[in-house]
Amino acid sequence: NQINSIHHSIADNNIVIVRLHENIVPVLKHATRNFYTTSSCGVCGKASIEAVKVNTNFINANDSLQIPAGLLNQLPAALKERQKMFQSTGGLHASALFNIEGNFIFLKEDVGRHNALDKLIGQALMNRQLPLNNHILLLSGRASFELIQKSAMAGIRIVAAVGAPSSLAIEMANEAGITLAGFLNNNRFNLYTGFSRIKTQQPFPQNELQY
Repeated sequence: NQINSIHHSIADNNIVIVRLHENIVPVLKHATRNFYTTSSCGVCGKASIEAVKVNTNFINANDSLQIPAGLLNQLPAALKERQKMFQSTGGLHASALFNIEGNFIFLKEDVGRHNALDKLIGQALMNRQLPLNNHILLLSGRASFELIQKSAMAGIRIVAAVGAPSSLAIEMANEAGITLAGFLNNNRFNLYTGFSRIKTQQPFPQNELQY
C-alpha cells in the first residue's frame, strides 16, 4: 500500500525504481538483508539456522488448522494437470497454492525452484493475500531449508513436497511451527513436523514419520 509506482530506469534496465506515496518514510533497517554463505552446497547445523534466521510476524502465530491426511494425496495430480510449462519442457519446478479444502488457487513455474516460490509469494502479496496461513503450499521437487524459510516469512503453515526434505529443512519447519510432508504421491507421504494439523482415523503416532 505504500508503493506508488515501480518502473525500470531509462539509463540502466537492470535498475528498478520504486517510488513511495507522498509522506511515506521507509524504515530502512527492516530492509537490510544479511547473507550467510559457505563454500559447501547449502547450509547445515543449528548454527546455520541462527545465522540465516529472519524475522517474521507470522512465525509464532497460533492456529487450529487441520486437514484430512487423504487431502494431501490428491495434490500432486492437481499440480501435474496444471503444470503446462513442465509438460512442454520437462525441466521446470513449480510451487502451487491450495486452500485447506484442497482447491487449487494458482501456481508459478521457473527453472529455479526458489524463483518459483518467490513468484508465488509475490503474486500473493500483489493480491493482498498474505499471510497465507489458511493455505497449503505444494512443491514439485524437494524441500530445502531456503524454501521452508520463505514459507515461514509468508505465514504458510502446511508445506508438502513431492520430493525429499533436507534435514535442515525439517529442523527449520519444526522451529517455525510448520507442518512438513515429503515424498508425496497418490498413495502415501512422510510427515516430519506439525503432526497435529493432519487428521487421521487413528491418532498419529508422534514417533513415526510415515503415513
